Amino acid sequence: MMKPLGSTSQDKILYLLKTKGPRTATWLAKRLKLTPMAVRQHLDALLAEELVEFEDRRGKVGRPARHWRLADAGNLRFPDSHADLALGIIQALRETMGPKVLDRVIAERQKSQAASYRKQLPSIKSPLDQRVAALAAIRKEEGYMAEWSRTRDGALLLIENHCPICSAAEACQGLCNSELDLFKSVLGKDVKIERVEHIVSGDRRCVYRVEPPSQK
Repeated sequence: MMKPLGSTSQDKILYLLKTKGPRTATWLAKRLKLTPMAVRQHLDALLAEELVEFEDRRGKVGRPARHWRLADAGNLRFPDSHADLALGIIQALRETMGPKVLDRVIAERQKSQAASYRKQLPSIKSPLDQRVAALAAIRKEEGYMAEWSRTRDGALLLIENHCPICSAAEACQGLCNSELDLFKSVLGKDVKIERVEHIVSGDRRCVYRVEPPSQK
């Protein structure tokens, strides 16, 4: 079994690549307050373990810049919330009870989550950014490595850098659809929410663009 992340420099590099996406050794060195040479040594060691991989990107001028990212094995260093158990339950429900029963189970899960989230979120009359920030905090506690930000055009982004139920979501697309509906129900019926990045579709993370009712 692969060891979990700790607090070594290599663990911190993996964490940054997970939460910030592909980065250069120079960028990582600045964030970790290490020399670029030290970071490159760590990256070479991680590459030897097949935990990271790289891509040389050519800019407008100068030499190509090497961007490092997590490899599949590197992603496995992050928690997966008992993926085998979840997959087994989903398969058993689908085979023994049929897809409609599975859909009802997912709907009940969503209903329960929504009730729990509403108790923790600010009032529906609170500013939208406060509600999105609180939702990100809840999802972070649940293992999604969530954060939020604001775009230049005023929209909000709910960002989930990790999916602890990814294996289950790949086996049952209803789980992903349910989470989108969940966010809509707790942030407000008139709030526009769109998933613009999706881990199950091959993206590095899940990102939800959130716009207030008045924004077009």
